[in-house]
Amino acid sequence: MSETTAAGGAAAGGAAADGAAAGGATTVSEAAGNGTRRGRHRRGRGAERPMVPQAEFTSYYGKPVLNPPVWAAQDIAGYFFLGGLAGGSSLLAAGADLTGRPELSRAAKAGAGAAITLSLAALVHDLGRPARFVNMMRVFKVTSPMSVGTWLLSGYAPAAVVAAATGLTGRLPRLGAVATGGAALLGPAVAAYTAALVSDTAVPAWHDGYPEMPFVFTGSAAMAAGGLGLLAAPTGQSGPARNLALLGQVMEMLAFERMTRRIGMTAEPYHAGRGGAYIRLGQVLGAVGATGAALSGTPLVRAGRPRRVIAAVSGAALMGASAATRWGVFHAGMASARDPKYTVVPQRERLEERAAGTAR
Repeated sequence: MSETTAAGGAAAGGAAADGAAAGGATTVSEAAGNGTRRGRHRRGRGAERPMVPQAEFTSYYGKPVLNPPVWAAQDIAGYFFLGGLAGGSSLLAAGADLTGRPELSRAAKAGAGAAITLSLAALVHDLGRPARFVNMMRVFKVTSPMSVGTWLLSGYAPAAVVAAATGLTGRLPRLGAVATGGAALLGPAVAAYTAALVSDTAVPAWHDGYPEMPFVFTGSAAMAAGGLGLLAAPTGQSGPARNLALLGQVMEMLAFERMTRRIGMTAEPYHAGRGGAYIRLGQVLGAVGATGAALSGTPLVRAGRPRRVIAAVSGAALMGASAATRWGVFHAGMASARDPKYTVVPQRERLEERAAGTAR
């Protein structure tokens, strides 16, 4: 009996709240009857007092509106980072070949081959069975980021692995040149398509940032690839890697700042919780790495071992910054999917803006 009464009271309270939200708060004088002397007397004495508070946003029993993706961070965030590292490194390797930097070329090709292999392993582990990856190749749908990405990986991965093998062994140079060119051509798309993949979901922190997310991911990939070049190549050949890393760090920073400012309250998970911690770590590592990388190319640092150490430490910091950004974006998206306010409140605000625009 008490449970029934409580449920009825809750329903009545909800109806009263709905009435307050839709047509204004019910007042004491209105409850007593608009035509009574008591109501007229109270209205005459002063301002009317609301009987119920303004309705506030809640979800059904506090449950999420969306079901968060069933992705594991080590698989999918790792897949994002390693794919970006591979794509950026293939582009760097092609540039190193064209400018006569063999040590940088070998390091970038080896990094690209290893990164894409590990990236595919993380993806297959998330899928559960290798056959599921093969099944995605049954069709090609240009409007599906997942379909396009599957075909990109299927073309890019063999080219990157062949380029790495020929670069490390020195055999079949013509085949290696063709593979290097193919990997460089597909590499930027491999680095950027995962941004389209997450933006195509209903996860608020990912979907709302769709205009800037590809620039965040591409900048992060360039920063990681440049960092790898600084870490692995001699300082005399690492100039293109340094330039790529600095360009990527600036691109990621500016695109991320613009995205978080534009999307408003949906950006909160990027500044708080686990996602915010990773983002802050990435920003610190990126600033340290970019500063060291810039100094390593100036006369302020003595040539030889000091310059080599600074370049290597800076490269490692830049790679760490790229990885932290990918983990931060992943966890921020998951947090926004679990909290229903990031789904419902922006939708209501957009509806109100449209209604106000129509009224004008």
